[in-house]
Amino acid sequence: MADATFHVYEDAAGQFRWRLVHRNGNIIADSGEGYASKQKAEQGLQSVKENAPDAEVVAEPPPER
Repeated sequence: MADATFHVYEDAAGQFRWRLVHRNGNIIADSGEGYASKQKAEQGLQSVKENAPDAEVVAEPPPER
């Protein structure tokens, strides 16, 4: 069994979103945007699964004040 699962849901505005939930209930990641259809939300999460399995972490400088 995987340590995390993707969840696709409809938000209060009628948009579809996804989130990656660890088995302990913590949300690890989310779509950050709503999609017009469930199919588009599923395509978005599939893109993450395919394009970032070994993504590097890049430290960015803090924003200028």
